[in-house]
Amino acid sequence: MSDATRAEVCCVAIAEALRGDGERMVSPFGIIPMIGTRLAKLTFEPDLVLTDGLASVIANVLPVGAAEGPEPVVEGWMPFRRVFDTLWSGRRHVLMGASQVDRYGNQNLACIGDFEKPQAMLIGMRGSPGNTINHRTSYWVPRQSKRSFVPSVDVVCGVGYDRAAQLDPQQRRFHDLHRVITNLGVFDFDTPDHSMRLASLHPGVSLEDVQKNSGFDLVIPEPLPETRAPSDEELRLIREVLDPGGARSQEVEA
Repeated sequence: MSDATRAEVCCVAIAEALRGDGERMVSPFGIIPMIGTRLAKLTFEPDLVLTDGLASVIANVLPVGAAEGPEPVVEGWMPFRRVFDTLWSGRRHVLMGASQVDRYGNQNLACIGDFEKPQAMLIGMRGSPGNTINHRTSYWVPRQSKRSFVPSVDVVCGVGYDRAAQLDPQQRRFHDLHRVITNLGVFDFDTPDHSMRLASLHPGVSLEDVQKNSGFDLVIPEPLPETRAPSDEELRLIREVLDPGGARSQEVEA
C-alpha cells in the first residue's frame, strides 16, 4: 500500500519469514518481530504456537505492549523444560536480534572488541549457540549499517553456515539460518556457499542504500525483488488490533 510506513513493511517481512512454519513454536524478540509474528498467526499461519514468555501457550492474539486488551486464553502449559524439549527437536523458530552479523550468518550479541578486554559489553551470548544449532533462526536488525553488517563478528554467539559446515552432520542437522530482516531489506542464505543474499529491497530503498550500509559484498539476484507491501487487511490488523499505540515506530521510523 502506498501509505504503509517502513515499519509496517518490516512487520509484513517478519510475517513472511514465518510462512510455511505451520505448527511450530515461535519466539520473537523485539517490537516489530512480535507484531509480525502475531500478524502471521492472524492471517496465513494460524497454527503457530505462541507463549506468554513464562509458562503458558496462548491461543488468542494480543496487542503488543497494551495495558488494556483481551484476556489471554491459555491453551497449554509450557514450563522451561518443555521449551528445551521443543527446541532440541527443531520445532522452534526464533527471531533474534544481532548486534553484528557477517556474510555467513555468524551473529554477535556479547561484546564489541576483544572478548578478553571488550570496548563495550552487550547482552551476552544468551541462547544464541543453542538456538542456531538446534532449530530455525532468523535475525532482526532495525538499523542496518556497517557496524551491524560486518566482515567478521567480534565474538561468535550464533553459529553461521561456515562454522556449521565444520560440524558432524548429526550435530548440524537442525541448523537453519532462515532470514535476516532489516530496516532496508530482506536477506537470506540461498546461495551455493550459503553467503548472504539480498532477497528483496523494501519500498523506497535503493540498492546503493543497502550496499553502503553493508561491510561485506552481498549476493545480488537479477532481477532484484521488492519486499511486498501490506494488504489493506494487514494494515488494519497492524494499526487497529496488534499495535494501536504505534510502538512499531520506536524501532523503525521511516
